[in-house]
Amino acid sequence: MSDRPVTVMWFRRDLRVDDHPALAAAAARGDVVALWVADPDILGAPHHRSPVRLRFLRACLEALDAQLTALGMPLVVRNGSPTDVLPVVAAQAGADRVYATGDVTPYSARRDEAVSAALGRDGVAFACIGGPWRVGPDALAGSSGNGYLVFTPFFRAWDAIPVDARIATPDVLAGPRLPSDGLDVLPVGAPAVPAGPTAARARLEDFIQSGAVDRYGDLRDDMASDATSHLSADLRMGVLSPAQVGRAIGAGDGVLATRQAFWRQLAWRDFYAHHMQRHPVVARAAMNEKFRGIRWDDAPAALDAWRKGCTGFPLADAGMRQMAATGWMHNRARMVCASVLVKDLLLDWRRGEAVFMRGLVDGDPANNNGGWQWTAGTGTDAAPYFRVFNPFLQAKRFDPTGAYVRRWVPELADVPDRYIHEPWTMPEEVQVEAGCRIGTDYPEPIVDHATRRVEAIERYKSAAERMGVA
Repeated sequence: MSDRPVTVMWFRRDLRVDDHPALAAAAARGDVVALWVADPDILGAPHHRSPVRLRFLRACLEALDAQLTALGMPLVVRNGSPTDVLPVVAAQAGADRVYATGDVTPYSARRDEAVSAALGRDGVAFACIGGPWRVGPDALAGSSGNGYLVFTPFFRAWDAIPVDARIATPDVLAGPRLPSDGLDVLPVGAPAVPAGPTAARARLEDFIQSGAVDRYGDLRDDMASDATSHLSADLRMGVLSPAQVGRAIGAGDGVLATRQAFWRQLAWRDFYAHHMQRHPVVARAAMNEKFRGIRWDDAPAALDAWRKGCTGFPLADAGMRQMAATGWMHNRARMVCASVLVKDLLLDWRRGEAVFMRGLVDGDPANNNGGWQWTAGTGTDAAPYFRVFNPFLQAKRFDPTGAYVRRWVPELADVPDRYIHEPWTMPEEVQVEAGCRIGTDYPEPIVDHATRRVEAIERYKSAAERMGVA
């Protein structure tokens, strides 16, 4: 039996072996047991029951197990509450420490505090090393000491911090062998896209070598061209680290001007992660207190129409159907869909946030929440509440030929370009020729955008006035 110290490496949203601070630290001090816990409080929560995301998670874990096995230490899976599982595994392994990568959600903070206390009763130390960000919150405290509420100064400070050097994969892992419960708690089936570190690296390399990263600023909102990186799910599961992405696009030597737009998107991820960690209230309520009392409608039929992509707003319907079919949605469509729910249907942004979390492979609590509160005008550095996306003008600008809409709303496939984004304006004879009867094959808009825009702004103003804010 080895007399080297044993560390339990508790994998969570960091499902890789390369560029992994916590794993490298565990391997440097001695033997390692690699553990993933199937936490029923997470897997059973409505927000986290997304079949597409769970299949992707399973494939990522299988890829991680293959990488760990090649290093000499297969992944151990245990089912149960981490507070119960970790002390048992540490005792079985003879471990004196448990390492993990940090997280930012209120649940993860409560969980880690409870796990630390449970381990401490047995004399086992618990530490989080690194996190799902490129730059940790402690490095960006700002002049107030409590971080940044506005993105632009955050980005300047974030961009000034050099990208960390690569942390090498351990040459070999050794440690006690423990029984595993396996991954049957997760659904089987092919993921929506290839999963795991190798697949993520291939996506990143294709994004760079194809030149898409250099055209990102010009094409990211061209919905038909689909010119985004598709790395969001990889970053969400941690099969790829933000530092790896930064080094790959040349951030260590100064990001090229053509790549700045993409680099800023990585900064937004950190911005929202830092914000949720420092202000956990955002997970359940508007960051801006004056908008916590907005009067929202209770309209289940409207919510269902929005969720199914049957609102009569073609671009929003296309986005919702893309998510239903693929587990992914173009970011411009996400903003339009969110605006339609909040500013046109007058429904609570948290309802939409929950739908996205159940439908997206890349559903990330901090990033999803930040995006919804930005569009709703209730969060940090959000769009002003009186900025209301016009879904029809958005469609004409970012999907001018209607190619994106036609791809995901086949009822409109043969509608002429001039009517594609406002199909209810088609004369009857054109409807017949296009094979799309409005009200039969495709709905009219379920609300009037102009009327609802005025009503939405009035509700926001009223909420602010009730809080004594003009």
